[in-house]
Amino acid sequence: MGGDDEDERDDGRGIEREYSRRRKMSRGRFVALCIVEGNFALQMARPDNTIPARYKLLAVALMALLVVWAVLTVRRGRTTVGADGVCTRGAFRVRRWAWHDIYDLRVETNPGQHRADVKSFTYLYENDGRRGRLPYLDDWQLPDLWAEVADLHTASARHRGMAWERRPEVEERIRRQSGHRKAWERATSGALLVLVAMFLVTVWRIATGRDAEPLLLLVCVPLGAFALLAVLLHWRWESQVPPPGREFREQSRL
Repeated sequence: MGGDDEDERDDGRGIEREYSRRRKMSRGRFVALCIVEGNFALQMARPDNTIPARYKLLAVALMALLVVWAVLTVRRGRTTVGADGVCTRGAFRVRRWAWHDIYDLRVETNPGQHRADVKSFTYLYENDGRRGRLPYLDDWQLPDLWAEVADLHTASARHRGMAWERRPEVEERIRRQSGHRKAWERATSGALLVLVAMFLVTVWRIATGRDAEPLLLLVCVPLGAFALLAVLLHWRWESQVPPPGREFREQSRL
């Protein structure tokens, strides 16, 4: 009994924690979201709109799915930490990690998020180099995010059965996973730009009375662009990094 009390004092606030939505989105982002939603509804309801009814129905259905996903994410989303490990819950998906499978918890800042509500996120890294973002463990919900994550490291040390230390082989896996992740992200961004362009072309063809060919323009072309970009970006990444283990073997010779 006394040992448990001592561990609790050593761990500060203890290991059992839950992170969920505490602060709402900023007023500016809320206004921007309302403008987008309002403009979408206005465009769909315009009497002079020449978009066929089936395409309007498809657009409304997609927007409704996005709204449902957003609402479920806000209501269900959370990160829980306990003696057994870490668990994240989204709108539909639940992920769990045992402490012995967790390599590190890291706060990372996204340089492209200067005007966003959330600028720094917490990521969980696995021993194989993969990572997962921990919902609501960020600098919007927790102003002193770095101190919180440092306290989590301290509180979870005895449950991991090992010290929090850097291991070269895992750092290499993280670096390689990061490169491939960026390739997928850039391929996705490129495909989305192609999709937007093809959507504009489709609207123009419908407005001018031509055959829209939605399957070709809105499905085949973006998917083809994604596949091509993914192959090229992954090949470029692999051509710029050394084979697994070579970098650390060369360092060990020095």
